[in-house]
Amino acid sequence: MTAEEDHRSSFVPGLELAGGFFREAVCPILTKYVPRLEYTAALIGCGSEVLRFDTEMSTDHHWGPRVMLFLHPEDFDHRRIAISSLLSAKLPLTFRGYSTNFSAPDPEDGGNQHLCTGIIGQVNHRVEIFTLSGFFEQYLCIDIEKPISAAGWLTLPHQKLRSVCAGRVFHDDLSLAAIRDRFRWYPHDVWLYILASCWSRIGEDEHLMGRAGIVGDEIGSSIIASRLVRDIIRLAFLMERVYPPYAKWFGTAFNELDCAKMLKPILTDVLSAPSWKERDTKLSEAYRQVAEMHNHLGITPVIFCEPSAFWGRPFNVIHGDRFAKALKGAIRDQTVKTIARKRLIGNIDMVSDNTDLLEDTARRHALIPLYD
Repeated sequence: MTAEEDHRSSFVPGLELAGGFFREAVCPILTKYVPRLEYTAALIGCGSEVLRFDTEMSTDHHWGPRVMLFLHPEDFDHRRIAISSLLSAKLPLTFRGYSTNFSAPDPEDGGNQHLCTGIIGQVNHRVEIFTLSGFFEQYLCIDIEKPISAAGWLTLPHQKLRSVCAGRVFHDDLSLAAIRDRFRWYPHDVWLYILASCWSRIGEDEHLMGRAGIVGDEIGSSIIASRLVRDIIRLAFLMERVYPPYAKWFGTAFNELDCAKMLKPILTDVLSAPSWKERDTKLSEAYRQVAEMHNHLGITPVIFCEPSAFWGRPFNVIHGDRFAKALKGAIRDQTVKTIARKRLIGNIDMVSDNTDLLEDTARRHALIPLYD
């Protein structure tokens, strides 16, 4: 084995590293020096390791032995600095071959921190301390003491929802697990609305792929096909009740869905097809599969799932508007029904793929009127 291969084989996934770091390094210090402290320890939120998608490449920034501590508000106010200083003084310099010391946040690199050699007794650790309410206010712009409205759910990005449910809770005096359970999936009628919106997007684009291709615009046709593939994959996530991650891990997470074994080869052929006619054939296969998946859910009356020509033109569609209409008809919640009377814009991920908008949850309140 080469030195490079040995280095790769020694990689420890970040979530596993965090769990060991808490149990073997952080917890013993807290038990010895603050034995009556009530807290929750976890790793959730940002980071590829939280999603379990980190690799050796992930170790180059903002990655390493780290854990999040959640305290009661009074302990956060009065003991947070002392606890952080205690850990700085008592933590080992390394854990499982990785430094526990991080550089200062780099303002030229989005605030990222890097592992670097530390000084005994002065470890610049990433045992980050929060209150539960403060974390969820900061990360989701949510008051966890209040119910979430339908519009509130629709302005929460998929990636953020996935990342608060992903990761792991290592110790839980403060019941973080119960809060996470609230975010496991959408309320039923909000889910139906988002599904309807995704089918509506397909209905709006599905005939355009062939229309562009038939006039010789293979680039335009290919771009539209790619949009359709993305929406078909979104449907797959939604129908399996799994939040999609952001773009970097979208395909990786899709591979883990139950339907991927069936859909992935078809969608791969769509994306690699050299002509619109071949895209049309493969998209028809994909439409048939997701339509059957819809019918298996039993949330609407059965809908005929064989693609057909678009108004007699020489390209096939699934008529996504039929599925959208049926799903709208299944909504019972009056607030969601009111939202669904307007054009189906879906959740915030369907409204925009702008990273700054999706990450800046402080703008959520400004987005609520989209659904009023």
